[in-house]
Amino acid sequence: MNSPFTPEVVNAIKRHMNDDHGDDALLICKGLGGQPEATGATTTGVDAEAIEFAAVVGGEDVVVRVPWSTTLTERAQVRTEVVRLYQEACAALGVPARGEH
Repeated sequence: MNSPFTPEVVNAIKRHMNDDHGDDALLICKGLGGQPEATGATTTGVDAEAIEFAAVVGGEDVVVRVPWSTTLTERAQVRTEVVRLYQEACAALGVPARGEH
């Protein structure tokens, strides 16, 4: 599927996630991305179907793709979905979630 997001939008989302929510990305990779041993994570992509990370596992980068709950059609949906993923990851890991993002 083609992404509804321009390269500029994808880059802005990646920059925001990596600058402000690196710990959240790591929790998502650990709790929902099948990489419980990850020690770091960088957001590398966003499209209509999923968010993608490079997780550091055993000193190596591993691609982790975590699907959205629905196909996204606009940028505003990304925030809602990332917050949902973060909250679900915290629940899966037994970690208390912060309040509003």
